[in-house]
Amino acid sequence: MDVPAKVLVIEDDKDIADLVKLVLETERFEVESVLDPEIAYEKAKSYAPDVILLDLLMPKMDGWTVFRKIRQDQSLSDVPIAILTAKSQQVDQMVGRIMNADAYITKPFGKQELIDKTYELIRKRKKPSNPGG
Repeated sequence: MDVPAKVLVIEDDKDIADLVKLVLETERFEVESVLDPEIAYEKAKSYAPDVILLDLLMPKMDGWTVFRKIRQDQSLSDVPIAILTAKSQQVDQMVGRIMNADAYITKPFGKQELIDKTYELIRKRKKPSNPGG
């Protein structure tokens, strides 16, 4: 990949955000993180990420509110969003499918799982923009 894919991590826990950033930067992704969900949407618009990793359980504003706001913006609607959360119950994952999240990664997650899922989402986004096949 010529230009590194851009990943936006929306996670209120600084330690987890730093860990995700470290893991993905070792794979040469360009990573930005946002700790405050109230500014996450504006950051997504200005950063124009290729993938968003989004926590659900955050103070001030829950992740689903951020998710809906991003999905409603036409300039961001095709950006794959992976839910990155401690909510691991079957019903939570079903809500993720209903909301059309592109992936659901539960904490604690493995380093390789995070890397593989991020690459998968990058490929998913790149595929439609490749008219030559």
